[in-house]
Amino acid sequence: MEQYRFYDLRAGRGGEEIDILFPGWQAGDERLMVLSPHDDDALLGAGYAISAALAHGAEAHVCIYCDGSAGYSVPEDRERIVAVRREETYTAYGLLGLGPEHVHRLELPDFSANQYLGWKLASGGYGVLQTLLPLMRRLRATRLFVPNGYREHLDHEATYDSGRYDGVQVGDPVLVDLGAPYPLRSTAIYAVWGDLSPEDALLHGAPVDIRANRAIVADYAVEQTLARGLAAWRSQAQIIEGLLAARRERDCGMGMLEVYTAFDPRPRLDYGPYVRLVRNLAQSDATG
Repeated sequence: MEQYRFYDLRAGRGGEEIDILFPGWQAGDERLMVLSPHDDDALLGAGYAISAALAHGAEAHVCIYCDGSAGYSVPEDRERIVAVRREETYTAYGLLGLGPEHVHRLELPDFSANQYLGWKLASGGYGVLQTLLPLMRRLRATRLFVPNGYREHLDHEATYDSGRYDGVQVGDPVLVDLGAPYPLRSTAIYAVWGDLSPEDALLHGAPVDIRANRAIVADYAVEQTLARGLAAWRSQAQIIEGLLAARRERDCGMGMLEVYTAFDPRPRLDYGPYVRLVRNLAQSDATG
């Protein structure tokens, strides 16, 4: 098994236990779904998480939202870029250990994913929920990774919104003709190239330059495998050249670093603090 070390950056602890990243990990019964705005985003931002999950016996799936139709760098590629990228995608994820049956495509047009959010569209057609819900229920996904929704890209933000809202519906007793509900066990955000939202750091009183709350340090061999996968997108060489160069910043001397923000997509409203505050205010009024 490739070596991975997992970190809870808020609790200040690390170890080789994968449940630091995936709490309540159930060996032999785990399926990771990574929502990817474009074909290469999941590998760029969550490649170590995918690799670690596979190394610990889980299934892993990638759901690609956009068709890649805008990703051509020379006009001559315009009509063939979608087909070219599709084949490059299967090659890239195959090098990581994911067969074609683990790579799912929604084929939304680039720079347009936000127009397809939700269930029923104003145009009369169906949105992403109609496809994502039965897919995740059929696969019985237990873990969900969604892309960074903070200032990265219109399609990244749309995929993030789809994941954080549609993901929890997978386990709800709604639209049951689209599959038996199967609840997720955890959800996390991965960054493709932009900084994460400072929300979690602000809520926990942490330095705002430490915005992620989870991390993996992976062996250099893992990065070498991912590099071969990323190189498979030959059509995207110009577009992701800077992102590939920036990966050198991940080297922490013990291996390569990847960070995430674990979050609760449906936080419960705790009335306790409000009740205590109102009681204190009422006491002050009574004694004042």
